[in-house]
Amino acid sequence: MREWPPQPAEHSLNIRKPYFDLIASGAKTIEVRVGYSRIRRITAGDTLRITCGNESLTTRVTAVQEYESFKAMPDAEDPAAIGGPDMGRSRLVTAIRDIHPPEKEALGVFALHLTLAQAGG
Repeated sequence: MREWPPQPAEHSLNIRKPYFDLIASGAKTIEVRVGYSRIRRITAGDTLRITCGNESLTTRVTAVQEYESFKAMPDAEDPAAIGGPDMGRSRLVTAIRDIHPPEKEALGVFALHLTLAQAGG
């Protein structure tokens, strides 16, 4: 019996306004999250609906990378793609740790690579 590849799934995330605006502008192409079970289910090819208040946009996940810590992540990922063009490595780690406490970081760190979905599809 032939197994068909799984259909891309649809997920949604709420995000803070400055980061929402960076994704909408195309400057932020990586969203960082900790390894909650719902985040671990996101895979390349999935659709990710990002909301902030009453605004939303649709992105496509192009890759998912897992890291052991926020500090390890910028060794492989571009800080500007995560926090905007003025974001350096140490400032990025500090900003992310302000959002996610150490016990959440221990769940694993996920870098969701995004591209804006085309209108109408």
